[in-house]
Amino acid sequence: MATASRALRTMALAACALLAASCGGGGGGDTAPAPMPEPPPAAPQLTAVHTGLQSPWGLALLPDGQMLVTQKAGSLLRLSADGRTTLATIAGVPAVAAAGQGGLLDVVVDPDYTPAAGWIYLSYAEPGTGSEAGLAGTAVLRARLQGDALVDASVIFRQAPKVAGGNHFGSRLVVARDKTLFVTLGERFLFDPAQDVTQTLGKVVRIARDGNAPADNPGFGAGARPGLWSIGHRNPQGAALHPDTGELWVSEHGPQGGDELNIARAGANHGWPLRSYGCPYGVTPSAACRYGGGVHAPDFVEPLTTWGPPSTAPSGLVFYTGTLFPEWRGQLFSGSLAGQTLWRLTLDGNTVAAREAMFDTLGERFRDVRQAPDGALLLLTDSGKLMRLAR
Repeated sequence: MATASRALRTMALAACALLAASCGGGGGGDTAPAPMPEPPPAAPQLTAVHTGLQSPWGLALLPDGQMLVTQKAGSLLRLSADGRTTLATIAGVPAVAAAGQGGLLDVVVDPDYTPAAGWIYLSYAEPGTGSEAGLAGTAVLRARLQGDALVDASVIFRQAPKVAGGNHFGSRLVVARDKTLFVTLGERFLFDPAQDVTQTLGKVVRIARDGNAPADNPGFGAGARPGLWSIGHRNPQGAALHPDTGELWVSEHGPQGGDELNIARAGANHGWPLRSYGCPYGVTPSAACRYGGGVHAPDFVEPLTTWGPPSTAPSGLVFYTGTLFPEWRGQLFSGSLAGQTLWRLTLDGNTVAAREAMFDTLGERFRDVRQAPDGALLLLTDSGKLMRLAR
């Protein structure tokens, strides 16, 4: 019996050795540890990197990462690449009509910019002179940035006509893929001029970088102003090129509700003031009080999405293309003034599939939003902050 037991133990040990070898458990017989799960990505963090700005309105990035920031009262600042330091106040900015919503507005950098010979473009509320004294209109200035001054400056576009009042100047500047320049223009709170093609109020215009109207702009009939691209806009304060299609997307203020996101295509009519999902001021908002019933189609372009009532007052617009937040690639971000939030819009093609209000408990009016070279988002607030959204 002892001999049989020893034989059985020997056979069992041999079987265990064979089993360990077949499972790759040679050596000490330990199995390979299971891979550790990837840690979840850090949550987005919003940090104020500059708090000493005065009503900032627009932001542009120079090739070296430094920033240009417009301030509504009429000053143009150069900030360090991290945004924390004001390096200079740029000389040579024209006089602006800094009243109501007017002032120094947007800024963009020429796509062929070099420090030695680069152009920048500013949009601003230009005060009238002579017979137009007391009036104002959105204008675009082209100038070379040399050191801390603008030189060789010239006005390449003027909204026509100049009118009284301090509302609805627009105005965003966007460089198209073909290096022409889109300019968004408010209807100066005058309603009907948005449909009048003999005026440039309530329009998007497309101009060459010298101010001339490109020959392939759409036609709007006899008497139409040169440069018209799309009409029927109210007060577009957000604009960005789609990274895949190159089309111009525009966000604009409605009245009581009716804030819109649109694709501003050549020759399009977006309906204001004949159609809007918003309601006249002084009237309690309801489905019945909407301008023209609200629905734009088939006579006018239906917006991709609308807000309100209450209004959110979108301002600033950017498509996210960075790598810092890969889960956000292809999504659209919009600042908000009345809504005091940063909107994140999830897109399915040209359809807005979902909207999320971010940082809506801070009490900040987010005026502009841009993407930094490292994929962070840069936000300007009316309270004078430059904020950075990063991990």
